[in-house]
Amino acid sequence: MCKMFQNASRERVRRLADEGAQLVEVLERRQYELAHLPGAAHIPAWELTPARAGELDPTRPVVVYCFDTL
Repeated sequence: MCKMFQNASRERVRRLADEGAQLVEVLERRQYELAHLPGAAHIPAWELTPARAGELDPTRPVVVYCFDTL
């Protein structure tokens, strides 16, 4: 089943990661290199093409993280 975009709390992201979700950070390379979620893949937003998305496991949930000041 495919679910569309949802905001998630820090606790929910931790739970999803513990349950096997794929973490993908869409930050710029410099931001990713300075700090990123443990185990997160790096696919900059402008590179998130169908081909790059095809590198992900379609049987596992995906959590996409981008920088937010809120």
